[in-house]
Amino acid sequence: MVDVDRPRRWPAYAVALLLLGYAAGKAVFALQARLGFPGGPPVPAAEAAAYFLDPAFAQWLASASGVVGACVALATVTSFGRWVSRTLMLVVLAVMTPAVVGGGGIMALDGFVGIGVGWQWYHGVLGLVAIGATVEMSRSYLVATRPARRPGGASAAPGAGG
Repeated sequence: MVDVDRPRRWPAYAVALLLLGYAAGKAVFALQARLGFPGGPPVPAAEAAAYFLDPAFAQWLASASGVVGACVALATVTSFGRWVSRTLMLVVLAVMTPAVVGGGGIMALDGFVGIGVGWQWYHGVLGLVAIGATVEMSRSYLVATRPARRPGGASAAPGAGG
């Protein structure tokens, strides 16, 4: 049986590793001024030419977002992350989690059903792993940082009286 009240650290490390891999892949394509991802579906030249940003610039932005995301993931389980206010971290996780769920969902949907992007079944598995790890990382952060409960069920949050 799974104890849902227990925070887990491994999902944050898994998410950080996945996002650093994402960042590295995007950096490789940024150096080549190409859209897409190594090992992913090819982006047609006409689509790349019509893209609203310069491909190299877009890929560097994506690479930077992967590094920032990995730092956020690590902040959920390190003492450095405890310096950041819980409210700010929850806002960041509220943006990051749906972004990963969306990207992983597209990979999974295309990999298993086929919506025309070109992701394969193994990309779909990776998308599901990314979704699961990110959701569990966010849940674990919520559990680890929730206000302590006083006997009788009252919150021991600052300003709770007492």
